[in-house]
Amino acid sequence: MKLYTINAGYFKLDGGAMFGVVPKTMWNKANPADDSNMCSWAMRCLLIVHGNQKILVDNGMGTKQDAKFFSHYFPHGADSIEKSLAEHGFTMDDITDVFLTHLHFDHCGGSIVRDGDRLAPAFKNATYWSNREHWASALNPNEREKASFLKENILPIEQSGRLRFVEAADNEEWMRDIRIRYVNGHTDSMMLPQLNYNGTTLLFCADLIPSSAHISLPWVMAYDMRPLDTLNEKTRLLNEAAANNWVLFFEHDPKNECCTLQQTERGVRVKEIFPLSEIDSKLAN
Repeated sequence: MKLYTINAGYFKLDGGAMFGVVPKTMWNKANPADDSNMCSWAMRCLLIVHGNQKILVDNGMGTKQDAKFFSHYFPHGADSIEKSLAEHGFTMDDITDVFLTHLHFDHCGGSIVRDGDRLAPAFKNATYWSNREHWASALNPNEREKASFLKENILPIEQSGRLRFVEAADNEEWMRDIRIRYVNGHTDSMMLPQLNYNGTTLLFCADLIPSSAHISLPWVMAYDMRPLDTLNEKTRLLNEAAANNWVLFFEHDPKNECCTLQQTERGVRVKEIFPLSEIDSKLAN
């Protein structure tokens, strides 16, 4: 197995929404806001090369939306899926599987592109993976989540005939060396890939723990549908990760890609932060 960070660019979200009940005097030190209270966040995806498969986990917000949409989220930076894949010697057509942790626009928007007058899969040779529970929730969203589930990101996947549903239960293998952990605090049946990477566990944190700052238990996003469930899910997985020396991979942290954890008198805290490219050297020490 080989792992690569794939950067889909940056965007902005309201700091208060991202940090929930945490006071700005605290979170502003972790991710300083601009004059409009907006903070910059990464859309950091993961490419898993495993045997003949090239599995891309999430794919950012894409580029097909109109100027009004982008004016709310301020996409910025020079990174893109295509550019980041090319830096590692891959193309969009090389991707065999697109694994979608959930269908919020900043995680699945790059799945679909405009091809003339039609919407088509961006990854022409890939199978797209979701799960039945989350798919049904995304097609019939509640009023609070409706703005995050965009039909133009979702329906063309099914219409293309490339949609498949993950059948693995929680903590069961989906593919060799890849287990799925389901969490329901942020949204229904969000999937966290848990990788066995050379004997070490790496957890793709998606929106359960969007950044290293969110390791602190009370730091729960206001976007979460069930914040107390998020609190319990974080507690369970962070304790498991600290006890077993897992590596966490952060999708939205603007600076930090990965970390290990340690138990302290104040609970689970960051032990060491490092880029994914250094994982092998870190594991060797």
